[in-house]
Amino acid sequence: MNNFQTLIVKRRSIRHFTSQAVDENDIKTIVEAGLLAPTSKSSRAWQFIIVNEPELLERLSHCKSRAAEPIGRAPLAIVVAIDPSATDPWIEDASIAASYMQLQAADLGLGSCWIEVRDRYANDGTPAEEYVQEQLQMPETLPVVCILAIGHPAEERKPQAIEKLKWEQVHINKWIER
Repeated sequence: MNNFQTLIVKRRSIRHFTSQAVDENDIKTIVEAGLLAPTSKSSRAWQFIIVNEPELLERLSHCKSRAAEPIGRAPLAIVVAIDPSATDPWIEDASIAASYMQLQAADLGLGSCWIEVRDRYANDGTPAEEYVQEQLQMPETLPVVCILAIGHPAEERKPQAIEKLKWEQVHINKWIER
């Protein structure tokens, strides 16, 4: 896509994927977008773990009690973790990088779904973050913010409806109660 406005209108969360693998060059381009994301004080404290082994994807899809199933249906996942000792706005820095990767995936014609991990729990009460860290043999010092499920869409979603934007939530110069 050549137009950012079109990209953000059309990008929707995709939860069902075909079995087609994501091209290695596309993976590189997606991760590169994350590595190019801005961070506070250029800390670049994030870590990205690329997962494409089907068995591991399936195990990761059980990291929380609900809404993680897209990971098991995707041919690719990118785990976004960060070192909170390196930057105060660590959640924001990791989130910006994840968003950049999702937008890049959409620009390549791929679908993605953000799977929240931070402050979520598996069915047995285990923190999702610990579950993911254990599955990937990660250090405890790197909190997992999210997992991006990525692949070729097996579903079609309508673009965002511009006419439904909530302009009443936009204020100029001061808060105006509406």
